[in-house]
Amino acid sequence: MSTLADLAAPRADYTFAFLDEHAKREVRRSLLKAVCIPGYQVPYASREVPMARGWGTGGLQVTLSVIGERDTLKVTDQGADDSVNAVNIRRFVARMTGVVTTTDTLEATLIQSRHRIPEERLREGQILILQVPLPDPFSYLEPSRSKARELHADSDYALLWLRLYEDLTRRGEVMTGADHPVSVHGHYVMAPSPIPRFDVPKLHQAPHLTLLSAGREKKLYAVPPYTDVQPLAFTDVPFQIERQEGWVCAQSGVSGGFMTELPLPGGGARYVLSDTGLLDKLVRARRGEAVTVGETYTELGPEASP
Repeated sequence: MSTLADLAAPRADYTFAFLDEHAKREVRRSLLKAVCIPGYQVPYASREVPMARGWGTGGLQVTLSVIGERDTLKVTDQGADDSVNAVNIRRFVARMTGVVTTTDTLEATLIQSRHRIPEERLREGQILILQVPLPDPFSYLEPSRSKARELHADSDYALLWLRLYEDLTRRGEVMTGADHPVSVHGHYVMAPSPIPRFDVPKLHQAPHLTLLSAGREKKLYAVPPYTDVQPLAFTDVPFQIERQEGWVCAQSGVSGGFMTELPLPGGGARYVLSDTGLLDKLVRARRGEAVTVGETYTELGPEASP
């Protein structure tokens, strides 16, 4: 004879993926609108999560809302899988969902990232989730949010062009650094998260879905697969990525990827690939181990292939 304990559901201290179903449904509805209107900032009710705002709460909420039991999760912070931010988010999501985690870009179905896009090309079916601090490129130029919304609706981006022009006239080059504004699908201009300019071309006609979310600002937006994404640039002054000519990774011996510059005592510096997942595979390949290195967005040095 069955007892009440046999009939009862297993104890669950939290719902799957921590957020309640109403919260996840609301985020998914906002994401559908964002996908339908590329680059458009969709407001949503940003919930409280066990993390301080400004440390990736927006990206975390999107991850918790779209993740499924069969997904494989990768979390990076400026390319590193072992940073405090990446490790804590990965552990939290794994604990709340039970999903498999990885540091290999090729194995992941969901990739949550802060300030970087992986070096290995993402494919169809993968979802890239970018954490965003300030979603509106007008943040430093137009104090009125209602006015900024009007400018977006009218595709009036004169203030952004003026900012680029002032950089060129005063300093001789565009000084946007990370978070260079991009035009999406020929209409909305968005902030692509503070990714380096090196990563901006990776968004153009990408086969994967990109979701961007700012928890503190309660806004999310998206770039659907195979969508035109063009950085703002004058026709006579082409868009340029960071200058890293001649930089060679001290651990893998390759060049061409985005490097992290590490100062040395007494001056000078050494360079290491920012993408630690790819770096680990390249180092193992140098030792003769059998590893699979995916196609990269840029051509790496001769030692990139195992």
